[in-house]
Amino acid sequence: MPRAYLGLGTNLGDREANLRAAIRQLRAAGSISAISSVYRTEPVGYRDQPDFWNLVLELETDVGPEELLREAHRIEEALGRVRTFRNAPRPIDIDLLFYDDLVLESPHLTLPHPRAMERGFVLYPLAEIAPQLRHPRTGERMVDRLERATGLERVERLFPGERLLGQEEGG
Repeated sequence: MPRAYLGLGTNLGDREANLRAAIRQLRAAGSISAISSVYRTEPVGYRDQPDFWNLVLELETDVGPEELLREAHRIEEALGRVRTFRNAPRPIDIDLLFYDDLVLESPHLTLPHPRAMERGFVLYPLAEIAPQLRHPRTGERMVDRLERATGLERVERLFPGERLLGQEEGG
């Protein structure tokens, strides 16, 4: 079964509830086989906004990559995301980072995610749950990329992501 790695982030509203709700809805697309810790990260791009809470999860799925991206966008909209400008504050952001070792460029989706290897909010959680995962274009392992990365945004671990699993929103 294909494995997809998705990055989730939130910086508006109840961030823990936002992540929990997104995870619950993503389960309709497959089985979560790994989840990183939740990290507090400084915003990238537009800086005048609250810190983000980010995590990465591994999803075993039969859903194809383009359909999975459409599902991620549907979840974002259902949880109140309104796309205003690039890097704007948002209640939830779901990025499809990797889909097995697929390399894809379509009008709606580029895999692997073109900026995944430049972002601490992706590299820290990804190296935590999949340190040996190799970038399909470069062959670089996530743990090695994180070790060599410079100039990343501030990233601090908050709590284990497992805390978000198996709980209903608000409980």
